[in-house]
Amino acid sequence: MKVITAKSAGFCFGVRRAVDTVYELSEGPKKIYTYGPIIHNETVVDDLAARGVGIVNSLDEIAALDPADTVIVIRSHGVSEAVYDSITGLGFEIVDTTCPFVKRIHDAVRGASENGEEILILGSPDHPEVEGIMGWCHGPVQILEDVESAKAYKPLSDGPVTLVSQTTFNHKKFEDMVEILTSAEYNVNVMNTICNATLTRQNEAEELASRADVMIVIGGKHSSNTRKLYDICAARCEHTYFIETLDDLNLEVPKSVRLVGITAGASTPQNLIEEVQKEWKN
Repeated sequence: MKVITAKSAGFCFGVRRAVDTVYELSEGPKKIYTYGPIIHNETVVDDLAARGVGIVNSLDEIAALDPADTVIVIRSHGVSEAVYDSITGLGFEIVDTTCPFVKRIHDAVRGASENGEEILILGSPDHPEVEGIMGWCHGPVQILEDVESAKAYKPLSDGPVTLVSQTTFNHKKFEDMVEILTSAEYNVNVMNTICNATLTRQNEAEELASRADVMIVIGGKHSSNTRKLYDICAARCEHTYFIETLDDLNLEVPKSVRLVGITAGASTPQNLIEEVQKEWKN
């Protein structure tokens, strides 16, 4: 049996930058809180908690803290402009680890909306990245999650529309939805804001799954980008499994397996990927 791990599996640049920053801050004198879990991976979050890093999920929770000895970390997903300004207004020091690719979207939608354009976001409405992007729009904004919503879309005015997407959006779905919108001849300026790391990871996963007898997709159960990887692999490989930890590796797989493929979401640490690979090779 051969085991192949996708080259792009695991932490992306933005996540690694955010996680490394929090670990560094945890060595300092101040109390560190992340606004929401720093990544969607319980192993990493639990390890940071053991180092004294806390999590706050609302402005009310932040307001109950002492700004004199507390640092609030903005995770790679980013936050809305209102949330950012509110934390600053409460007197807290902010360390902003918003992914630069997400930050670019914030700047784009703010500028376009201030020019009177409607903003169209392709992504999951309840995902923190999308919520943050919405919060930088200073005018009309709509969110489209799938092909059906693209077919049902109607602009709110006759003016121009700027389209952006969640950085971890499924690239094939993005293309299908954009084709629907452009074929309707709406005045849409399309910005493909899916990050290169996401596109590479999805393409590699699809290629590997098309050859593998079994695909293992590793990631947090709340990780949107990992769920998308699972969907991509499951469409190509019948025996595709979504696991979060080594404890999930008690799988019933065909005895005739010759090739096992492994990929992982952007919030999956390298040591876990290596442990899963080792288990299969043994």
